[in-house]
Amino acid sequence: MSIVPSLKNKGLEVSRFLDWCKYKNTFYNNLYLEEYDLVIKMPLIPKNDDSRDKLKLKKFDLTKYTYLLSY
Repeated sequence: MSIVPSLKNKGLEVSRFLDWCKYKNTFYNNLYLEEYDLVIKMPLIPKNDDSRDKLKLKKFDLTKYTYLLSY
């Protein structure tokens, strides 16, 4: 018997996809966390001049970006 519940069957559903932001003209590699409806956005080619563009955490919005590919 354990005080801490088992996490064996509690997997985190993650989907990966690529998209393009037409406003910044940037391609992103994304991790979609289905349970939380959040996307972790990572630019495919990070810009060296601005460190704020390296990683983003956004609420999932399919209409804002151009969806390219799921993998």
